[in-house]
Amino acid sequence: MKVFSFLGKTVDAFSKAAALIGALLIVPLIGSLTYEVVSRYILNSPTAWAYEMSYMFMGSIFLLGMAYALKVRQHVNVDLFYAIMPPRGKATMDTIGLTVLLVALVWIVDALFLYALEAYEYQETSGASGWNPVIWPFRTVWVVGFGILTAQTAVELVRSIAILIKGDKEPGVWHD
Repeated sequence: MKVFSFLGKTVDAFSKAAALIGALLIVPLIGSLTYEVVSRYILNSPTAWAYEMSYMFMGSIFLLGMAYALKVRQHVNVDLFYAIMPPRGKATMDTIGLTVLLVALVWIVDALFLYALEAYEYQETSGASGWNPVIWPFRTVWVVGFGILTAQTAVELVRSIAILIKGDKEPGVWHD
């Protein structure tokens, strides 16, 4: 169990670090959007790159924060029945949902990895603006974000199963 505890804490740390990096990306996002507004509306000279930078930064912010949101249980869910369930009932619901999510995420990460690799091999560009940057770095962030989410999902699944077996903790309390 000590090995799992170490692995769980390591994944938790990666989730938190990725979320912090995502949060820090807000600064260049605001900077690029501010620059675009000033260039477009004050200098009458719009940029060729601001649109693509903004969606890449914003996408990266969300992608890098997904796993941490799962860790701290901040994803959107319907608490109508869940809130009144006993700990083992919650753990059962979590185990079912996390198992389905984990299977889907493994498939998604595999597909995204191939997608990013293909973009790198062919030096694919966005084609969405005059800037037209290569797209593989952003697709790599997809793989990293979903990869960390997959690892965090596996950790939360094991935690839920441990609650089912031991029955002594409330789901979501394990990592506090």
